[in-house]
Amino acid sequence: MGTAVGLSGTAFGAAAVTAGLSVPQACVLSLLAFTGASQFALVGVVAGGGGLAAGAAGALLLGARNTLYGLRMADLLHWRGPRRLLVAHGIIDETAAGALAQPTAAWARTSFVTVFTSLYLTWNLTTLVGALATERIGDTDAFGLDAMSAAVFLALVAARLRDNRRERLVAVLAAAIALAAVPFAPPGVPVLLAAAAALIVPSGGPAGSPGDDEGGDGGAPGSDGGDADPGRGEVRA
Repeated sequence: MGTAVGLSGTAFGAAAVTAGLSVPQACVLSLLAFTGASQFALVGVVAGGGGLAAGAAGALLLGARNTLYGLRMADLLHWRGPRRLLVAHGIIDETAAGALAQPTAAWARTSFVTVFTSLYLTWNLTTLVGALATERIGDTDAFGLDAMSAAVFLALVAARLRDNRRERLVAVLAAAIALAAVPFAPPGVPVLLAAAAALIVPSGGPAGSPGDDEGGDGGAPGSDGGDADPGRGEVRA
């Protein structure tokens, strides 16, 4: 999983250079931010003519979900001390999903380290490759690379749009808000305003309840929450 997802760093490197970032800037962003969707959001705003502040605000908004992952992973991984700083840097969608899918806490830690290491190394290496290759092309617009960040971002959310009715409604409303704001707001701001769609569309109940996912089962409490039992070191999937 780490290697497969990490390969999309090539697309980010290309999108970053196309948006006007230098190769070192693209690489530092991958090294220090390491949140794919947030990185694409930032370069997308910059590519559209928006300021760095607006791009960073949108990236932080998307990356905020990692804070919620961190609360869950802290109870599961049980790492203490300075190593928690490194672990916090590696908490993203893929590492959290891999760890929560494991049957025991020990396997969860093994999964986290494996996915984090492979994804971090691959993502940063392919960011460099994509950025260098795009820099050598020269006129990136001739290859349509100016549309790459938007296309990759859509690919990241496509699966959720297929499976979840509420998120489709949020996406449609967000697009409508952004389009309505484009003539009046500076570049980057419409994207931030579109986030209000998530607050407007009702959730339809807790995750996993009827009406949240189409065809989903309600399930008994705790049956699919991935709760950890610290005393037994197990994770209930």
